[in-house]
Amino acid sequence: MTALDFNAELDTRGLFCPEPVMMLHNRIHDVQVGEVLRVIATDPSTTRDIPRFCQFLGHELLSQQELDGEYHYLIRRCES
Repeated sequence: MTALDFNAELDTRGLFCPEPVMMLHNRIHDVQVGEVLRVIATDPSTTRDIPRFCQFLGHELLSQQELDGEYHYLIRRCES
């Protein structure tokens, strides 16, 4: 996906569990239902925590990838 494929971004680089998911929990409400939030993290635990967050709260994890030691996620906000 490109920069045009998301509506907002959350940069949690340098933060460790549980901060990235706590910030995501707050930030997801800033985007409209159907919009996409990009999350960038450096904490490897996000590879487990962010998919679980999406599954538990019913948001759609569109992509998850590691790029140069950073973890990038695209999450579509769903009704919750």
